[in-house]
Amino acid sequence: MASPKLPNGVILYQGPSLLDGAPIVVIATGLAKRTNNEKTGDMVQTWIIRADVAPNEALATGQDASVCGDCPARPANGGHCYVRVWQAPLVIFKAFTRSLYPVAADRAAIRAVGAGRMVRLGSYGDPAAVPLSVWQDLTSGATGWTGYTHQWRKADGLKAFCMASADDAEEAEEARASGWRTFRIREAGEPVADRVEFVCPASKEAGQKTDCASCKACMGTDAKAKASPVIIAHGPTARRFALYRAGVAAS
Repeated sequence: MASPKLPNGVILYQGPSLLDGAPIVVIATGLAKRTNNEKTGDMVQTWIIRADVAPNEALATGQDASVCGDCPARPANGGHCYVRVWQAPLVIFKAFTRSLYPVAADRAAIRAVGAGRMVRLGSYGDPAAVPLSVWQDLTSGATGWTGYTHQWRKADGLKAFCMASADDAEEAEEARASGWRTFRIREAGEPVADRVEFVCPASKEAGQKTDCASCKACMGTDAKAKASPVIIAHGPTARRFALYRAGVAAS
């Protein structure tokens, strides 16, 4: 007898956002069809989106705060977010509204999704919007993961799972003083802090020596690495980041 076809996506959580109480859904993809992302490598992707509003509409109206919080990279904050929400997030939202994704029945089912795989916590959206138990279960049998949060000042429980996203050296220093490892975006020419930071080996400036799935440095405090990675903003993100920096400096 043929085994049942594995769905490519599954709902890990559907309920209120921990950031503002609005309805959100977390969907894991890349289960049946492995991902082929040059930078990240093959990973289970997790998408944190509004359950009731398309991500492009949420972005335009500011309702993306339910999944991104007060992240300075949000366009509503004049930020530099690199995610094109009208691409993968919108496709996934449309599939969700058509009931194409089954629901993980219990915590054991969530653990099975990540078992033996590398997992990306928040391919879109901030992990802080989601109950911690979801990430605990998803990563419990995983070979590793990556995670980043701009909500690090109020999400201590994520320290073991996520890097504190920092937009300048001062923020990175503050986060490290609070016990976080950090992932800092910098402009070309900005220095890398000696002994506490290193250039992301998956970055262009490092020659893309590896990918995220192989590196495993961005696993919060659970990673073997103790220093923290930095990366230069590239392309359109670099221009938005420079404008964001200029706006902060002018305020």
